[in-house]
Amino acid sequence: MAEFVDLLRENRNYRYTWMGQVVSEIGDHFNNIAVFSLALSHTRSGMVITGIMISRAIPAVMAGPLAGVLLDRMDRKRIMIISDLIRFTVAICFIFAVSPQRTWLLYPLSALLMVASPFFTSGRSAILPAIASKKEMHTANSLTQTTGWATLTIGTFLGGTSVAQFGYQWAFALNAVSFLFSAFCIWQLRVPPGGFRAKRSTSLTENDVVKPWHDYLEGLRYMRATPLFFAIAMVAVGWATGGGAAQILFSLFGELVFNRGPAGIGIIWASAGVGLLTGGAIAHTIGKRLSFEGYKRTVVVCYIIHGAAYVIFTQMQHFGAALFFIAVSRAAVAVSSVLNFSQLFRHVSDEYRGRVFSTIETFTWSVMMISMMGAGIASQHYSPRTIGAVAGVLSGTTAIFWGWANWTGRLPEPKQALLDPRDVEVHGEPMV
Repeated sequence: MAEFVDLLRENRNYRYTWMGQVVSEIGDHFNNIAVFSLALSHTRSGMVITGIMISRAIPAVMAGPLAGVLLDRMDRKRIMIISDLIRFTVAICFIFAVSPQRTWLLYPLSALLMVASPFFTSGRSAILPAIASKKEMHTANSLTQTTGWATLTIGTFLGGTSVAQFGYQWAFALNAVSFLFSAFCIWQLRVPPGGFRAKRSTSLTENDVVKPWHDYLEGLRYMRATPLFFAIAMVAVGWATGGGAAQILFSLFGELVFNRGPAGIGIIWASAGVGLLTGGAIAHTIGKRLSFEGYKRTVVVCYIIHGAAYVIFTQMQHFGAALFFIAVSRAAVAVSSVLNFSQLFRHVSDEYRGRVFSTIETFTWSVMMISMMGAGIASQHYSPRTIGAVAGVLSGTTAIFWGWANWTGRLPEPKQALLDPRDVEVHGEPMV
């Protein structure tokens, strides 16, 4: 914890990035709880939740490749600010969807919101080495991910209780304002000229400019040529096989299985957030001491625990016991996530960073979309408990494939990325 405090106190750029993250992500969770609860209250159908999630997933999948290319070509800070301003405009429009006659607006608005999201989320990952020194990177990565899970805990709990007491409009308005605050915080970042542009080993040709798809394919080849990067992407895919279904199931368990309304949805998400927060703290502590071989073994253990705990969660009859096991499940996922991202920050070259992070996000959303569709269709024929058990088993199988790759020698440690001196010394007061 002391390292987190020191980072926030001493690194001005990271401090602003962190403040924007806190506010915007809490607002996001207010929006999520409000949208899911609003949809279920009007329809009582799991298929509606599936439709909304798919309407979010498809744009994220389609926008991801373009986001990665632009983040590796243009000023990443500027792209992030534009993304926030677009999301503010879309988010405020959710207020018009509160009426039962306008529930259909939840679909296009959710889609538009997610079109802009990859440009910001992948951008935040891509700029982290530009605002944190090499020494600070593990702490910055741990705090960034742990903060995301803390805001999940706070945002979902407050979102559920606030929607129940104050209504949907309040949640949507707060979400919109949070994007303005995030844009202001990113605008405050200061680095030397060109510090937020990727350092490319080759210049863009006219053909590259006209056909950005070539850039994206180059990024895919870069990932495929480095087994660790490809394997980490596949870990995200493995989690998403069951993680997509969880996006549907958490709402069904809160509203229909445990009959606790929007507050129940918020409590389940908040418990998952507590688990993620705990796992993030554990990963920060052990990550500094783990060898590369120890890291790879830890990922296997994490997914065994995750899959088993998730299956148990789905079968619990007592609400409190269910909350405990979903927290354990998410703690295991968090440990793996922090360790995996630390490896990416350590080894991915700056000129490919935007494409690597956006590709992983695209892969994740693609598989989540399939998982969500399957869960939504299955919800018309099977109980949420049965669907959840299958989802837990699917996610848990990630341990098998990662373990096989490791034990057969297919995951060697790549060379560390060479960081420009500008990237490792930029912290403290703004450059003028």
